[in-house]
Amino acid sequence: KSTIIQLLERFYDPREGSVVLDNVNTKQLNIHWLRSQMGIVSQEPTLFDCTLAQNIAYGDNSRIATMDEIVAAAKAANIHSFIQELPEKYDTQAGDKGTQLSGGQKQRIAIARAILRNPMLLLLDEATSALDTESEKVVQEALD
Repeated sequence: KSTIIQLLERFYDPREGSVVLDNVNTKQLNIHWLRSQMGIVSQEPTLFDCTLAQNIAYGDNSRIATMDEIVAAAKAANIHSFIQELPEKYDTQAGDKGTQLSGGQKQRIAIARAILRNPMLLLLDEATSALDTESEKVVQEALD
């Protein structure tokens, strides 16, 4: 799966054959544009030492995301209720590399970040592996 994602994002091109999206060879597409159309959530997400809202907003750093967009993405990723229970809510610091959060919570923040970007193609590289069955089901329903 990781190799397919690397091929889709054109981290490298195949030696033989081609990678095609909507009947277009990805080699014909501008790499910057292609990557801007994708959202990716890896098995071990990277969070930054800033607020949860800022971590989610980082999903689309080409503009300033509104709080409504951040909350909508968090709801879709099934992390909003957890954030609302925190004393500082969306202003809670994630800690260096997300140390203040569990693995599943970090995953849902990363999924919210990808959802905020509103990508044409959302790539999940074992992204739900750290979620419990119920959270995975809710996130999957939101993504469908």
